[in-house]
Amino acid sequence: MGGIQRIEPSVFKIPTDKLRAGYYTDRYFLRTRDVLRFVNYHHQVGYQFFPREDAVICGLDEAIAILKTCSGEYRDPRLAQKWYRQLREVQWNLQRAGYRQLKTKIMKWEKQRAQIRERLNLLWRNGWEKLKVYALADGTRVKRHEAVLAIVGNPRYFAHLETPILGVIARPTATATAVSEVVEAAQGKQVLFFSARFDHYWVQTADGYAALKAGAFGVSTEANADYWGVESMGTIPHFLIGCFGGDTVQSFLNFDKYMPADMNRIALVDWDNDCIGTTAKIIARMIEEKINKTPITEEIFLRYAPQMIGSGKGKLWGVRFDTAGGLRDRSVTSHGKSSYGVCPELVKKARREFDRWGCRNLTIVVSGGFDAVKIRRFERTKVPVDAYGVGSSLLRRKIDITADIVEYEGRNCAKVGRQKVDWSRLSRVR
Repeated sequence: MGGIQRIEPSVFKIPTDKLRAGYYTDRYFLRTRDVLRFVNYHHQVGYQFFPREDAVICGLDEAIAILKTCSGEYRDPRLAQKWYRQLREVQWNLQRAGYRQLKTKIMKWEKQRAQIRERLNLLWRNGWEKLKVYALADGTRVKRHEAVLAIVGNPRYFAHLETPILGVIARPTATATAVSEVVEAAQGKQVLFFSARFDHYWVQTADGYAALKAGAFGVSTEANADYWGVESMGTIPHFLIGCFGGDTVQSFLNFDKYMPADMNRIALVDWDNDCIGTTAKIIARMIEEKINKTPITEEIFLRYAPQMIGSGKGKLWGVRFDTAGGLRDRSVTSHGKSSYGVCPELVKKARREFDRWGCRNLTIVVSGGFDAVKIRRFERTKVPVDAYGVGSSLLRRKIDITADIVEYEGRNCAKVGRQKVDWSRLSRVR
């Protein structure tokens, strides 16, 4: 039992006061907690959490962090409720003062917030030491209805936490499961998690953690990378090209000039719906700047193009194709559904042309409408992609997590169809 290295609870930035007060909890659980307190409940129950389908489980470390900091009860609930309401009012005042940049008022409300929080903390009776908690490790593959987390103890200490705990497991589990399917489909090729723009920014951190846990190579925002302490990644967006009047070459040259020297340069080359031609223009302009000579004939291009490919400043490491699903790239001659967007014909033609230029090390990254099904199709037909950027499809998956009391004072006690399952894979959380 034990031995799993878990994330330090402070990393999760848990809103302790709100969770203890039940701000994120379904009302019926708060009323359950009240009943248990009124009857001076002191029995022990066994409480298990499980997914409704096969999954890559994630979010357990955050659930444990919530239990460590928020299981328990206030010694005087009425007084705690009064102070919590005062705290909420102070926080609203602080938010308004911050918006208006009123320094004196900001300092005043911050001081009051700290004082009320101190009172609430002194009133709190922590219940963690009275519980026995068992859990799998984040990133574990589990079967439908398999126990992933279990709590043994007095439910008055954790009844108010079911709603947020289910949520912090369900969301990243769905993301991790979707990412793992894409990673498996990519057969060892890099998968870049580009989903931040498709959901509320508050969930970026949990999503990024789940994606990296499931095998994604990189994420796109600082928030995505927060729990891991790694650097986010990013290529050139269409936005930058638009800022230079639609001139992809000029946008790339400026990107290369001002970005950190050790960063790999990936050019986005579909603005003019001519991925191969735009790539050639970028390389030709790089050659022109290197040898200070025009025009760049095909002979000069083929001689110098391989020297333009590589890592770091002054080099082109890769190109990204992001052709819209309603367009057919200029190089594509076939027709039908499979010829639109980033299609096999486009990538295969590009690879042949790049190789003819001597640019065999030029990486091809594809994005736009990719999911596990499309990636499997590309891999099955040996489309020469080097990395996949995947976005909104990774957030469409939903996996429900359910929790049930299955023991009462050490004996079986579960609703019909929800009996206690095998807990042998769970490790005791110390």
